[in-house]
Amino acid sequence: MPEPDRYGSPHDLSHFGRVAEPAMFPATAPVDPTTLEPMAVGVGVSVARNALIVGSAFVASRLLGVVREIVIAARFGTSGDYDAYVAAFRIPDLLFLIVMSGAFGSAFIPVFGGMFGRGDRDGAWRLAGVIITATLVVLAVASLVVLVLAGPLMRWIIAPGLTPEESQLATDLTRLLLLSPLLLGLGIAFKGILEAQERFALAAYAPVFYNLGIIFGAVVLVPAFGIYGLAFGVIAGALLHAGTQFIGLLRGGMRLLLSLNFATPGVHEVARLMGPRILGQAAFQINFIVMTNFASRIGDNSVSALNYGYQIFTLPYGVLALSLSTVIFPLMARQFADGQLGEMKRTLSRALAPLIFLSVPASVGLFCFRTSIVQVLFQVGSFDARSTELVAEGLAYFALGLLGFSVTEAVTRAFYAMHDTKTPVTIAVSAVALNIALSALLAWRIGFAGLALALALSATFEMVALAIVLRGRVGGLGGELWASVGRTLVAALLFMPLALWMGGQLADATDPAGGRSLELYLIFAYGLGVAGLAYLVAAYLAGAPELPAVANRLPIVGGRINALIEPRYRRMHR
Repeated sequence: MPEPDRYGSPHDLSHFGRVAEPAMFPATAPVDPTTLEPMAVGVGVSVARNALIVGSAFVASRLLGVVREIVIAARFGTSGDYDAYVAAFRIPDLLFLIVMSGAFGSAFIPVFGGMFGRGDRDGAWRLAGVIITATLVVLAVASLVVLVLAGPLMRWIIAPGLTPEESQLATDLTRLLLLSPLLLGLGIAFKGILEAQERFALAAYAPVFYNLGIIFGAVVLVPAFGIYGLAFGVIAGALLHAGTQFIGLLRGGMRLLLSLNFATPGVHEVARLMGPRILGQAAFQINFIVMTNFASRIGDNSVSALNYGYQIFTLPYGVLALSLSTVIFPLMARQFADGQLGEMKRTLSRALAPLIFLSVPASVGLFCFRTSIVQVLFQVGSFDARSTELVAEGLAYFALGLLGFSVTEAVTRAFYAMHDTKTPVTIAVSAVALNIALSALLAWRIGFAGLALALALSATFEMVALAIVLRGRVGGLGGELWASVGRTLVAALLFMPLALWMGGQLADATDPAGGRSLELYLIFAYGLGVAGLAYLVAAYLAGAPELPAVANRLPIVGGRINALIEPRYRRMHR
């Protein structure tokens, strides 16, 4: 699966975090190795092998994503050129989400996979030909319109506050980057076709090639072409993303014939599934157009500063929220399909408790250690101390929205499991409207960081609204969850004073003004480790029930910690 971040930042193939929606893929029960017959054991081994492939690809892509951002930061920092570059992504991203992602991510892939799985391979290939042809035609027309109107769109809607030079640069880059939605969209289509045939390796590693292309652009092409070199790298990465998978399809006997025969079986089902997904995708992307619009008018390289801050914010969000939500969705879908509403509620409740237990301290950590995080990751080359100050300011407010983003992701999956896409989309659109209003209110009072706060507050509103509707739909999720949340909040309150003090100390210790060294990274790792253990102690004092499970996953010391806390926990939770 592509990088599991929520979309909105350049480079991230994160637009497909919610590919699996209700009635798209058949829900299957978890594999129990102790009950498998010999043939089923082979299936279990295949599933494990595919999971290993996808997991290793995710780790490689995530690590390269961090390297990519470090290299870009060193080249451009929070400069006007990078402001223009970030702004230039907004329209291509929107086209990608609406046209390519709407068609492939949520509609074509499941229908194609269903036909392929039923043995109707000829029909599946005919459907693929129609959908790919239609989306290419729509994208070509939309791109032609943007090609002509890129200048007015940039000056009046996307980033009206850029200087004339930056605005022209952003316009030129927008026109150049219109190639990326086409290539990435084809890559996503090819990915779905490969996965429908249970061929996961190329599909899983395609985002790795995408990142390598961008890194090549930043390292090799930027010295010769400036910021255009980075855009060339994006196109090269997108070409690699689609090309490697296309080669895999050719080797597998692809039978793709381009066509516009809309009477082809499956086309109407694809069209039906596209509607809610397109609205949801477009609604969230509008948040970032709004952010870019206001940030460009505030100045101080706010566009690039907010982009870097959001990139850091998505690291814990992707690891915690998207990975967990992806795991629980098939199980909740199966339970709902079997009429086991109580079991589905328990699954969601048991997922939310550890998610909240980890998201709350992650939010505190992002807030308290924001300066040292930015220093260690980015402060080198063109990314100077002023850049660190700007990015850390935005990150502080993004951090306040981590819980809202995380819980929203999991609860949205519950609605999807119940075959309800309209409720999440309706609430998401309302959250966008709130974000626009808050951005207008806060941007001129707090500065560019108010835009990060507006997004955090609207995400929190989305979380609360979804939870209220879900409670009315299925009833409460049980007293155990609320007891767990209460203890987690107590632990966070106990942990916060120490984290605030440590944040200041660590920022001084990791200041790279005197040069970067291995010692700086060791101090940073040590500080975060101490902070993590401090939260576990606070959780122990608060009696958080998730502590034993989390502590047990700690290397080396996990078993010893559990041996110490087990007697008290037995008495407390008896």
